[in-house]
Order: sequence, then structure tokens, then C-alpha cells
Amino acid sequence: MTKQTIHFGTSGWRGVIADDFTFPGVRRASTAVAGHVRASKKSPTLIVGHDTRFFSPEFARTAATVLRKNGCRIVFCPEPTPTPVLAHAIIHNKLDGGVNITASHNPAEYNGLKFSGPDGGPALPEITKDIEKRAAALPDDETPFQEMADDFERLDPRAPYFAQLEKMIRFDVLTKAKGNFAYDAVHGCGAGWLDRILTDHGMTVESIRTKRDVLFDGSGPDPSDENLAPLKKLVVEKKALAGLATDGDADRFGILDRDGSFVQPNHILGLVFDYLLETRGWKLGAQRSVATTHLIDAVARLHGVKVYETPVGFKYVGPLLREDKIALGGEESAGMTIRGHLPEKDGILACLLVAEMIAARGASLGDQLRELFRKVGGEYWPIRMNLHLPAETQAKLPERLRENFSEFAGRKVAKTDRTDGLQLIFDDGSWVLMRPSGTEPVVRIYTEAAKPAAAEKLAEDARAWITK
Repeated sequence: MTKQTIHFGTSGWRGVIADDFTFPGVRRASTAVAGHVRASKKSPTLIVGHDTRFFSPEFARTAATVLRKNGCRIVFCPEPTPTPVLAHAIIHNKLDGGVNITASHNPAEYNGLKFSGPDGGPALPEITKDIEKRAAALPDDETPFQEMADDFERLDPRAPYFAQLEKMIRFDVLTKAKGNFAYDAVHGCGAGWLDRILTDHGMTVESIRTKRDVLFDGSGPDPSDENLAPLKKLVVEKKALAGLATDGDADRFGILDRDGSFVQPNHILGLVFDYLLETRGWKLGAQRSVATTHLIDAVARLHGVKVYETPVGFKYVGPLLREDKIALGGEESAGMTIRGHLPEKDGILACLLVAEMIAARGASLGDQLRELFRKVGGEYWPIRMNLHLPAETQAKLPERLRENFSEFAGRKVAKTDRTDGLQLIFDDGSWVLMRPSGTEPVVRIYTEAAKPAAAEKLAEDARAWITK
């Protein structure tokens, strides 16, 4: 049997269960993590948690067993635990890091292993490269599947995490909302967290898909427009102020307006950034990935603050938070955090901020977005397209993306940005980005223009160029 290659993408090592992601691989990756951590501390303490995916509890117990065998003290979360909760537990308990068995929003057949450092954030590339190198030098551990421990020190991170949210969210404002909210956990581990803290503060919440289903209704745990049909129905039936959703490990958000329409994560980021600067008194900028809306730049200009562009991956947010440079860190793939919170995506926090914003402004999200467009003097309509390419085409793409362009599909290129992939910015402010995914075998196309039809045309032109 060929030894698996363990590669950490934008947010951990992920693969198809029983094909790319196996028990021998988890043992080898965990041994490598232990070696990395113990290189700087003789007796480190790590937290181990997992999501609701198929075999996640068993993979987590396997990882914990191997980590302990290799000299790490383990604290274990026996119940499915959101990624942001684990991140907060690392910080709150002053741990040396954590291993999380999750594939986040990936399709149901995937699982993954994510390593976070002592700051609670995703490990930076220099750390994951060291873990990859250590893993490559190890043989697969063929220990029988049954040999995993279940006698670890337990940790319940709920109370400290909820106390942190109470510092971040103005529940006195939120609880004055004139109406109720609907919540869709999409069978992930946000169930019992977002809905619980809302009900603890006296809010009425209608919740669906809160039970574990390793197939996620066959649609996957991504809170995307197409996957939230049950929530749309609930929002309309219950006349909710908004529909709130989190993904499989609750680090991402999905938002529906009161009429059931999906609100793009890019637009939510722009709205929340503007709301935070208006209400928190912070004269701070924002972080956005190269793939994220330039609406954030427009809001920054409106308030006279700076935007920090980074490659795709939330691991780049932590340093800016620690230096107190940003009010908000965000990615178009529905990742968000704010000043004073975690250097990690938090879908629970994001949903609560949206609910607070609705309560404070007393307007639908659609009305708020139209008002924001008016204030910044223009509209921003982003699109993302995923391409599953033949292996031959995908292999040639990196070389093609190194080409230089003075024009693209008849548009004059004003600026080229190679922060992550190839981004072409045109003289009218529209742009296209083409980059291979760091978590799935796909190529992603991102575009943005002042009209939805123009963004769609730009995406189609990019698709045609890639596949020609």
C-alpha cells in the first residue's frame, strides 16, 4: 500500500474518507504534530476536538491516543465542538495548541485534521510545512483500529466561550429586536451553541437540522444559497427577521433576509464592517483576502481607514489582530472575526453580529445593503465559480496563470495582483481572480463588477479562457 501524502491546505489536511483520509494517516499526522510541538516544549498540553462527520469521534480518539503516546498531555472534548470554541479554549486555558478533526464545509465524504497553535489561530505555512516534512519521514502506523483510548481528561468549554461572546455582542441591543430568528445548523456542530446563547438571552429561535446526520441531507454542510432551502421555507413561514446558518464546524455563516433571499457573505462583511465602525468607536481598518469583495475597501474609504489584503486563508488574520490594526477580518467564503475576538473564523459570532445589526437598525438586510451602496457611491456584486478540470488541464494551469496580460477578454487590465493566484483588475474597477483551491481539487474563479450581469459575463469569460 502506497503511503499517503499529508498536505495541509488553507485550513488543514483534508481528504476523502477511506481513500485519502485514513486511520494510518491520522496516526502519522498526529505523530508529526507531537514532534513539532515537543521541539519547542518538552511536555505540551493540546486540546483535541471533532465535528459531526462520519468517524470524526473515532478519528479524534485516535489522534489523542497517538499524541499522548508521543509525550503530549491531552484535554478532550467528547461532544462535537465548533472550531471557534476550540480556538477560544486554547487561548482561555493557555494551552499549547489543538488538533481538530473536521473538514469544515467540504462535502460529506471528506474529513480532515486541523492544527492550531497557542494563539488559537490556524497554523501558519512555516508550521504546517514542518509538520508535513515530519509526516513524510514517518512510516504509516498500522496499529489496529480498535486500539484507541477513551480515558482522556475532559473539558467543557461552553461557559468561557459564552462569556467571550457576551463581551463581543451587545445583547441588550439584540434582545430588543421586534421579532424572532430562524436557525439552520445543517446537521453540524453549531447546534446547541448559537441557538442556545440566543435562547439564554430570551430570544425566540426556531431551529432546524440540529441532529447529527453524517450525510448532511445529501447536500453537504456548506450554508450556501442552494443548501439552505429548508431554512428559506422556515423564515417565510415564521416571518423571521432573518435566517441564520452555520456550516459543519460552525466557523462559517450563511444568512437569509426576512423574505428568504440569500445574502452573499461578501455583502454581510461589508455591512458588518460599516456597522462596527459606526457603533464601536473603533478607528481601525479591515483585513480581507485577495478573493474578497472590494466593498470592504469602499467602506474603509468612507470611514478613512485602511484595508490589509492577504492571501486566501484565515491564518493571515491573527498577526493583524494581535497588532490591533483591524476592526474586522473577513473572507468571501463566509469567514469573519472582529477586534478582541479570536484569530479564527467564527460563524456563531458572525450570525450574532448580523442579528444585533438588524435589531439596531430596524431594517431588512436588503434595505441596509441598498443604503450602504448609496453611502459608498457604487454597487459591488461578486461571483464565485468552481471548475472541476481534467487532470491535464489542471496541471497546465499554474504555468498559464504566470502569463502577463495587458487585456483580458477585451477588457483593459489596469493592475495585476499575484498575492494568491492571478487577479486582474480592470480600468472600470471590476476584477477577476483565478486560483486553485487549497481545500478541494477544483479551480476557483472570483469576479466582481457594478452589476450582477457584468460579473457573470466576466466569470464566463474566465471559464472559457481556463478551459480553452
